[in-house]
Amino acid sequence: MQDKNFDTLVGKFANNIYGTPKGEIRAAVMWRDLQEMLATTEKRPLRILDAGGGFGYFSMKLARLGHEVVLCDISRNMLNEAQRLLDEEPEPLNVSLIHSPIQALSANTLGQFDMILCHAVVEWLADAKATMENLLTLLTPNGLFSLMFYNIEAMRFHALISGNFDYVNNGLKARKKSRLSPDHPLAIAEVESWFAEWQLQTLGMSGVRVIHDYMNRRLPVDFSPAQLVEMELAYSRQQPYLSLARYVHLMGRKAAN
Repeated sequence: MQDKNFDTLVGKFANNIYGTPKGEIRAAVMWRDLQEMLATTEKRPLRILDAGGGFGYFSMKLARLGHEVVLCDISRNMLNEAQRLLDEEPEPLNVSLIHSPIQALSANTLGQFDMILCHAVVEWLADAKATMENLLTLLTPNGLFSLMFYNIEAMRFHALISGNFDYVNNGLKARKKSRLSPDHPLAIAEVESWFAEWQLQTLGMSGVRVIHDYMNRRLPVDFSPAQLVEMELAYSRQQPYLSLARYVHLMGRKAAN
């Protein structure tokens, strides 16, 4: 079983992530969370790894704050797009690009990082847990870990309310696979158990798209996309909404020793 490479889907993937209302929600929730994580650290430039970061949306936002960022991705085309965006920046950013699977990353060659981001990656990995365990060897003691993953219960509930009962009874395995439908969605409790096993202190958890994916297609005439983002932020940490979010962002801190 191989891990997913988005080389042939760069345009579609980029548009689906940030070129839509659901992308605005993802950006808003994640950026709020990342800023809160950064506020718990010393006020100094950090060394940050964006593992599987694609074209570097958050890499560049973090670099604009003065941090040093290493952006790694398995897709050469994603990194080419990242370089194009970097070239358009009015001021040079401290972002280095590495073309590599994240499983091949090593502290021996890259050193360690004060913060590691791994967003929307683990659900595409054949062995997510082992890959994350290796990734954490690159995190400094007291370092921050930002892990966003595709929530299997959101996949199940969306199928249920859509009447796709055969799909649910078949263990969420479709006869015809969507290219952007994750291979290995994860349960919140499973990832929380990983954090406990790895002795990561949980700093918080947020849901990404707790409302959007379940909205009625017939919206009020005065519907406001901006208000939707506000409501997503407001309910992203409240139950039961968080448990049905399309993605879940789990934030952790590595033990001091």
